[in-house]
Amino acid sequence: MPGLITGEPYDDLTGAVQQIILSSSESDYLDQLIPLLKNAETQTQVTPLIHALNHVSVDREAEIERICNTNHQEFISSVNQLQSVREGTVSLTSEIMDLSKSIESSTEKLAEQKKALVESRGVRQNIDETTQALKDCLEVLRLANQVYDLLSKKNHYAALRALDELQNVHLREVARYKIAETIERSVPATQRLIAEAVMSDLNTWLYRIRETSQFLGEVAFYHTEMRRNRQKTRLETDEYLGSFQLNSAIELVADEAEEFDVLNNEEVQVDFSPLFECLHIHDNLGQMDKFRADYAATRRTQKDLLLPQTINLLDKEANELSSLLEGIAGFAIVEKATMAKTENFRAQADVDELWDSMCQSAIALISSSLHKVENDEKLLKIKGVIALFIQTMDSWSYPVNSLDGLLLTLFDKYSSLLKRRFSDDFQEIVATDDYMPMPINNSEEYTKVVNVSWYTPPDGHEDPETLTYPCVLPFSQMYPLVCIDIRNFLNQIYLFSDDHFRHTTVIDKTLKVSLDDLLTDKVCRSLVDRLSSQYAGQIVQILTNLDHFEQACKDLESLLVEARSSSSAAGPITLGATAEFREAKKKAEKRLFTLVNSKIDDLIGTAEYNWQATATSEDVEDYMQELTQYLANTMSSVLLGLPEQIKQQIYFEALTHISAGLLALPLDSSQQLISPQSVSQYQKDVEHLVAFVDSLPEKDILSPTLDELRQTTDLMGLAAEGKGEEFFDSSTSGPRFGKVDKIKGAELLEKVQTRTRSTLLSPAPRSPTSDGFDRDHVKKPSVAGFGGLGARFDQFTRRDRS
Repeated sequence: MPGLITGEPYDDLTGAVQQIILSSSESDYLDQLIPLLKNAETQTQVTPLIHALNHVSVDREAEIERICNTNHQEFISSVNQLQSVREGTVSLTSEIMDLSKSIESSTEKLAEQKKALVESRGVRQNIDETTQALKDCLEVLRLANQVYDLLSKKNHYAALRALDELQNVHLREVARYKIAETIERSVPATQRLIAEAVMSDLNTWLYRIRETSQFLGEVAFYHTEMRRNRQKTRLETDEYLGSFQLNSAIELVADEAEEFDVLNNEEVQVDFSPLFECLHIHDNLGQMDKFRADYAATRRTQKDLLLPQTINLLDKEANELSSLLEGIAGFAIVEKATMAKTENFRAQADVDELWDSMCQSAIALISSSLHKVENDEKLLKIKGVIALFIQTMDSWSYPVNSLDGLLLTLFDKYSSLLKRRFSDDFQEIVATDDYMPMPINNSEEYTKVVNVSWYTPPDGHEDPETLTYPCVLPFSQMYPLVCIDIRNFLNQIYLFSDDHFRHTTVIDKTLKVSLDDLLTDKVCRSLVDRLSSQYAGQIVQILTNLDHFEQACKDLESLLVEARSSSSAAGPITLGATAEFREAKKKAEKRLFTLVNSKIDDLIGTAEYNWQATATSEDVEDYMQELTQYLANTMSSVLLGLPEQIKQQIYFEALTHISAGLLALPLDSSQQLISPQSVSQYQKDVEHLVAFVDSLPEKDILSPTLDELRQTTDLMGLAAEGKGEEFFDSSTSGPRFGKVDKIKGAELLEKVQTRTRSTLLSPAPRSPTSDGFDRDHVKKPSVAGFGGLGARFDQFTRRDRS
C-alpha cells in the first residue's frame, strides 16, 4: 500500500491528509477538506487522495501494530477501535466519494452558471452601453429638433442658445458616434437658418417701422404743437418764461411735468426687441460687421423709398408736404432712438448722412414746386408745417441749419407775394378814391377810423360821443384804407416769425424796404401823379392826405422800433417814405400855389385901371372884389381841410403873390404917367384888400405880407399930394416906407402926377434889368417940377447903387 503513493503529489496530499487527521473537530476536518475539493487538480485527482488516505491508514496501522506489540491488550482494543475507525473510514470514504461526485457535478454546474453569468453580464453591459448611447444620441437629436422647433416658433435667440449648447456640450458626449459628425456638419447651416430667420423678422420689423414712420412723425408733430400751446400759456401767465423759445433749456425744464414718450404711448408703440434679438444673435455668430453693413444699406434703401419724386404744394391743407415731413421725422426719430438704445451699432456719421440726405431731398422737392405757389396764405401754411418739423427735430438734436435756409427762401417768396398783393390793393385804393373829406355818420365809424389810422383828433374831438354827426374828417377815404393795409401787412409779415424763424433781422429789413417801396411807389408817387389836376380842391385833398401820410410814417417808424423782431438791433428806424411824403407835400403846395396864383393872376389880369383918369369911382374895382371873394371862398371851403400851418402858408404865399401882382400894375413899363385920381382908385382897392386881410383870424400872420403894397400905395398917395420928397428923408422914410423898394419907389414917384403939376418930362430910354428897372438911366425930374427933389433923388440913387 505504501508503495502506491509516490511522487510529489502524494507527498502534498499526504501532508493535507495529515492536517485533516490532526483537525480538532469535524468542522475543521471539513474546512481542511473543502479547499482540496475546490482545487481544480484535486477534482481530477480524487483517486490519489484516496491512495493518500490509504497510505496514511497503513502508516496508522503500522503505528498501531507497533503500539499493539507493546501493549497487546491495548492493541487489541486499538484494533477494535481501528476496525471501527476503518469501518468509519470506509463509510467516510464512500461518503467522500459521493461528496466528490456531488461536488464535481455542482462544480460543473457552477462553472456553467458562472460562464453564463459572465456572458450575461457582458451582454447586459453592452445593452446598458448601447442604451446610454441611444439615450445620448436621442438627447442630441431632441436638442437638434428643439432648435428647429424654437426656430419655427420665432424664438431665434433660444434656438441659437440651444444650438450652442448642443454643439459645445452634448455633441462632445457623443463625439465617438457618427451622428455627432453629421450634426456637427449641419451646425453652420442651422446658424445660417437662424440668421436668415432673424433677418427676415428684422426686415418685417423695418417694413412696419417704415409704414408707421409717418404716423410716428404725426404724433411727434402733435406733441410739439402741444408744447407750443403750453409755452403760449406760460407767456400769458409769466412773461419771463414765455420769452424763451421752444427747445430752450428753460422751456424744456418748464415742460418736464408733461413728459411724453413719442415711441411708446397710447397712439404708437415701437418695440425694438426684434432689433435687439438680431443684434445679439449676430454678435454671437460673429457676424456683427456684416449685420451692421446690411442694416445700414437697408435703411438707406428705405430712406430712398420714403422720398417721392415730386410734391404738390397747392393742396388746401398742405397734406402732401405734411406727409413727407412726418415720414422724414419718424424715420429720423427711429434712427436717433436706435443710437440711444444700442452701443456701437449705428455710427453718428451714418445717421447724420441719412438726415442730411433727407433734408436736402426735401428742400429740393419743396424748392422745385415753390414757383407754383402764388398765394401768401398758402405759403404761410407751408411755412407752418416746415417750422413744426424744424422744432420737432431740433428737440431730437438734429441740425436744422439747412432748413432754416429754406425758411429764408420761403420768407423771400412770402414777402414778395404780400408786397404784390398789397401793391395791387394800394393802387386800387388810390385809383378809386373820391379825394373828398371823409364823411362819418356815427360814433362807431369815428372810433373805427381813429383806431385803424394814425390820426390824432384835435382838441375837443377825443370823445366820439361829444361830436355832432354827420361830420367829416380832413383826409379822404384812402388814408384809413391804406392804414388798414399797412397794419395788415405788418401783422402778416410778423406772422411769419411766430412759430420758428431765426432770421429776425431779415424780417425787420425786408419790412422796412417793402413799406418804403409800397408807400413811395404805390401811394406817394400815385398821389404826386394826380397833382396835374386843375381842380384846386383835389390838390388840397391830396396835400391833406400827404400830410397825414407823413405823420403816419413817423408814427410807423416808432411802431417798427417797438415791434421789431431782432432783440439785438438798436437805434431808430427811418423810413425813406417819410422824406418822400415831405417832398411830395412841397410839390403839392407848389402845385396849389401855382393854381391859386394862376387864378390870382387871372383876376389881377382883369384889372382895367385908367392910370390917367381924371375922376375917381366910389366903388372898389370888380377884379378886387372878385379877388377877395375868391380868397374868402378858398379859405372857407377849398383849404378848409388843410392843417392850419399849411393853410396859413398857402394864404401867405397867395397874399405875397397878390401884393407882387398889384405892385406890378403901376410899375408896368407901358404906363409912363399916373394921375392922382387913378392913384386914389388904386389906394381904395388896396385898402379893400388890406381890410379883408385884417378881418381874417390870421391877420397877425398875414398882414405883414401886404406891408410893402400898403406902404407903396401910401407913397403914391403922398406923391400925388406933392410930398414925395419925404421918401428920401431918412428920419421919416425908414418907419413909414421901410418895406418899399427904393428903386421902385423912385420910379413910382417919377410916374405919379401931382395935383399942381401940369406937364411931365418924357422918360429917357432905359435898358431892362432883372427887376424891370434901369438904375443907371433914371429920368431926373426937373427942378421946376419937383423943386429940390431932383438933386436929392440923384444922391439917393447913387447911394443905392453903391
